[in-house]
Amino acid sequence: MDETYIKVAGLDRYLYREVDKYGDNVDFLLTKRRMKGSAQKLLNKATLNNGRPRIINIDKSGANTLGIKTWNKRSCSVKGIQVRQCKFLNNIVEQDHRAIKRRINISCGFKEFESAQRTLAGIDVNMIRKGQIIDSKSAMFKTFCSLAA
Repeated sequence: MDETYIKVAGLDRYLYREVDKYGDNVDFLLTKRRMKGSAQKLLNKATLNNGRPRIINIDKSGANTLGIKTWNKRSCSVKGIQVRQCKFLNNIVEQDHRAIKRRINISCGFKEFESAQRTLAGIDVNMIRKGQIIDSKSAMFKTFCSLAA
């Protein structure tokens, strides 16, 4: 789990992304602020579609840490999500940001927040190229259909 910034109307907006250990996209969320609620919202969205992870690797981001801790407190399960904070373990998601940044920098950012959300959903169709969507009954296929709709 990690976040990166992108320019929308000249302002920094935050793109939160979750990638599994194989480099496959789990989910993403574009928000106006970098805060605990955003990380928690992404975690809720991702666990709803893909189930609860055992371990999450994050960098030293305070928002992600607080979001996961809050999610652990509110979850009904006895065993919470284990958090590993090490920037070197987070390299998979950092490398996944590179493809998005490359495509965004060509167009010099976005003018509106809604168009940024739609375009990022289209860029995440990159999941097809990675071979993530194979089974029509999988959670990834359902996520793709919700993004495409």
